Amino acid sequence: MKKIRIALAGNANVGKSVIFNQLTGLHQHIGNWPGKTVEKAEGTLHFKGHTIDVIDLPGIYSLSTFSLEEIISREYIIDEQPDVVINVIDASVLERNLYFTMQLLELGRPMVIALNQIDTAKKKGIQIDPKQLARLLSVPVVPTIAVKSQGITDLLEHAISVALSGKKPKPLKYGNEIEGAISKIEKKLKFAHPKYSKRWLAIKMLQDDSEVKKLVTDQKVINEAESVAKYVEKIHKHSCPTAMACEIYGKAATTAGQAQTRMKKERRLSDRLDDLSTHKLWGYPLMAAVLLGVFFSIFTFGDFMVGLIEDSLLGIMEVMEQFLHGVAGELVLAGIEGVIATLTVVIPYILPFYIILGVLESSGYLARIAFLMDNAMHKIGLHGKAFIPLMLGFGCNVPACLSCRIMETHRERLIAIFVTTLIPCAAVTTVILGLVGRFVGIWWALGLYIVDAIIVFALGRIAFKALPGEPTGLIMEMPAYKIPHYRTVLKQTWFKIKDFVYVAFPIIIASTIVIKIFEIMGALDVIADVMSPVTVSWLGLPAITGILLIFGILRKELTLVMLATYLGTINFATVLTPVQMIVFALVTMLYIPCAATIAALVREIGMRKAGLITVFEIAFAILIGGIAYRLLLFLGV
Repeated sequence: MKKIRIALAGNANVGKSVIFNQLTGLHQHIGNWPGKTVEKAEGTLHFKGHTIDVIDLPGIYSLSTFSLEEIISREYIIDEQPDVVINVIDASVLERNLYFTMQLLELGRPMVIALNQIDTAKKKGIQIDPKQLARLLSVPVVPTIAVKSQGITDLLEHAISVALSGKKPKPLKYGNEIEGAISKIEKKLKFAHPKYSKRWLAIKMLQDDSEVKKLVTDQKVINEAESVAKYVEKIHKHSCPTAMACEIYGKAATTAGQAQTRMKKERRLSDRLDDLSTHKLWGYPLMAAVLLGVFFSIFTFGDFMVGLIEDSLLGIMEVMEQFLHGVAGELVLAGIEGVIATLTVVIPYILPFYIILGVLESSGYLARIAFLMDNAMHKIGLHGKAFIPLMLGFGCNVPACLSCRIMETHRERLIAIFVTTLIPCAAVTTVILGLVGRFVGIWWALGLYIVDAIIVFALGRIAFKALPGEPTGLIMEMPAYKIPHYRTVLKQTWFKIKDFVYVAFPIIIASTIVIKIFEIMGALDVIADVMSPVTVSWLGLPAITGILLIFGILRKELTLVMLATYLGTINFATVLTPVQMIVFALVTMLYIPCAATIAALVREIGMRKAGLITVFEIAFAILIGGIAYRLLLFLGV
């Protein structure tokens, strides 16, 4: 039997990931597109003797070249030429989704439409005739309810049938002026490109597509395109790309109108909740209450789980200590301590955080948070979606950096990654609460978070002004509220946790062993003396803190553990002044989170930029720490 490749394409939040999970189950792999920082999901299934590879393309709204996701999706369909494209459509917003469908049809690949969330459409009073829609688009249309596994087998059978037949869809016809303009450019295109049809090239030239302009070098064609574009602008009183977009939207609206009927519907609870959660006044208190509830739940659960895990694993450590002796034994024990440290971060704090985040995202509320935060984030050159990585940063900076891939441009990704590294993660929170909160006062601990927020905003604003480029607006789907699909939430959580473990786990274990080697060699005291001009003279801290700040780059929670070890007490109030505790926590909070985060930075933005951010944040933290030390002494704290 033939091996078949299926590409899933569609807008964000239409149920592509659910269909992908239903099709591939556990036989899937999450990685990156070659040379890109955009997530790639692919899986394999066997159905009626066929081996089928499924690629879940990024959720996008057009096949232009404004974002990395759009470029990747377009290049994959054109260059790799999958046997069939399954265009997943949200039936409850048919007209808006068909704009993307019209563009897919122009690519000329065999296609099947998954008319998903038809149950949601019915609740909204929308009835769609799949057969009529199939006639209008000249492609098979299969109704599905992915979260209930309804229509998935039928969809797969249609996809296989279309893939084996190789039947390509017919492009839809637009208005006379636009069709005439397309025809004139087509006639000038004398060559037949192996990957692109003349019609598609002509349309993209009218849309002023930068990538297509690089392909077409014939000056006669370029002149004709410019002449035709001016004619279209004169007729439509808009720029040619705008006129083309209006034409496609108009065709989508006409097609949707002919395939669906709308019934009068009553306002539901979800409609009222939507009004409240996006309200310009009441939406913010609701958001604050939700976020506080999230963090309270995570840290309450985390504290409980840390106790259980440590009690279990430390018992194993005590047993291991009886059998492991000498230098080799100490190094093995250090490695085991690294494993315990990883488990006490991942399971208690990060795991529930991702589950709750998945629930917020699947329910539709995360999009409302991005909408509410859009104005604030624009002050630092980002938009509301950037608030999502910042939220992740409070759990762990590694997945927060990786999640900056949701930003559309490289410039926005760079700014988002930079400010994300300044967010105090769960390990830093342990230092702040365990040192300042406990021994100086909870309001001083809260003050550190306020200082951090001011610094994030200020440095983000400076980065926004310093980096070349223009900010983009917030263009994202506002999905309807719905009950989260628990399987999808758990699978997405697992993939994110797995990614964190693969990046951070080896570094944490290795760093623990390195610290033990330095301790055995007696090098820690030498390091403390070398660092004393910074730690003692500038920051006003004990000399031993130099060691802590260096090894804190490997693991932030080490700073508090080693502080207790070298000072010989966990009652820090007897050996440190309130000013020293505040300064130490402040510096720990501001300088680069940990080695795992540096590794994530290198992975996302390259060695050079990761190095610049690391060096800057270390120097900045020391500068601010010294200023804070003198200011606190002046205030008589």
